[in-house]
Amino acid sequence: MEFRRIGELPPYVFASINQLRDEMRHAGEDVIDLGFGNPDIPSPQVAVDKLAEAARNPRNHRYSSSRGIPNLRLAVSRLYGRRFGVEIDPETEVVFTIGAKEGLSHLMWVLVGPGDTALVPSPSYPIHLYAPLFAGAAVSHVRVGPGEDFLANLLAAWEAASPKPKVAVLSFPHNPTTECVDLATMAKFVEFAHERDVLLVHDFAYSDTYFDGYEPPSVLQVPGGKDVAVELYTLTKSYSMAGWRVAFAVGNSEVVGALTKLKSYLDYGTFQPIQIASIVALNEAPEYPLAVNAIYRSRRDGLVDGLNRIGWQVAKPAGTMFVWAAVPEPYQDMGSLDFAKYLVREARVATSPGSGFGPGGEGYVRFALVENEQRIAQAVRNLRRALTKLG
Repeated sequence: MEFRRIGELPPYVFASINQLRDEMRHAGEDVIDLGFGNPDIPSPQVAVDKLAEAARNPRNHRYSSSRGIPNLRLAVSRLYGRRFGVEIDPETEVVFTIGAKEGLSHLMWVLVGPGDTALVPSPSYPIHLYAPLFAGAAVSHVRVGPGEDFLANLLAAWEAASPKPKVAVLSFPHNPTTECVDLATMAKFVEFAHERDVLLVHDFAYSDTYFDGYEPPSVLQVPGGKDVAVELYTLTKSYSMAGWRVAFAVGNSEVVGALTKLKSYLDYGTFQPIQIASIVALNEAPEYPLAVNAIYRSRRDGLVDGLNRIGWQVAKPAGTMFVWAAVPEPYQDMGSLDFAKYLVREARVATSPGSGFGPGGEGYVRFALVENEQRIAQAVRNLRRALTKLG
């Protein structure tokens, strides 16, 4: 049988690491998994309590609204006012999405198609690359990461592309490279979009995951940002609600309206008690992301300080729940996938190989801060014993 859209998908690089990890665990080995960015921090208790309460009400067992119930959209608009000083119309400038991946994928359905081109960071969170491809568009890669000038690369990619791209995907703080930008740089992205008639799609998954005095800017903070941009805001990392699948497309009313219309044919929203509990999280636990950040900061410091002590030189990221680490020089000939496999076998530590994030990720591995400090300290000890070439 011939299938559509999946035939050209490459082998899932991360699957080979997961398989090796599982095989070793089944053999009785203790493998510390710092590969999959699956938050382990509990969701806000007030949201959990409200979810249980709302789930007991039979009225909430019916179909909900694909665009999100009104009070949830209102809560998001108020959050943007508090946090970013941006006025958002909850009726026309917010639509609920079942996680940021669903939102981004369906956004591409209404924005691009065969014959169109999208600009996408490289390396890339996989859905950033494949969502335009699923919609039939071509992708132009824009290098991002240590030593790269993303804005200059964005301009060069637009100039070189034919036909000229209609959409540029942004995501700062960036997964996997942890690169961050300030408001002045975000303003330059908006200027680029205005001058070249490009729509910016900003995946703001790590909007609330930041450290050391840095605060990630929203693209909608920039004057004129709503004219050329839509942003994906999610509770996944901010409120540690990964499995709840709660996100929003916020910004340009025409784009939000187009996505809302498409989604009205595709879904009835998520389970209404989840939406109700999300309102409580946003309204009654606004400081929760700060508590989550304190945990990630401590884990980041433990991992990065430990890696540097054993001779693996890594910089501390200012945002995200990841550490992006260049494969140490004595091991670079292995490539990121074989090196990641080596770490599982010899150090009992699982990471994500950079090649899994596209060709721009080769030469790196990504650590996810999803284990407690004691486990991270154990991972560092394991790595010290395994990486003998570091001296």
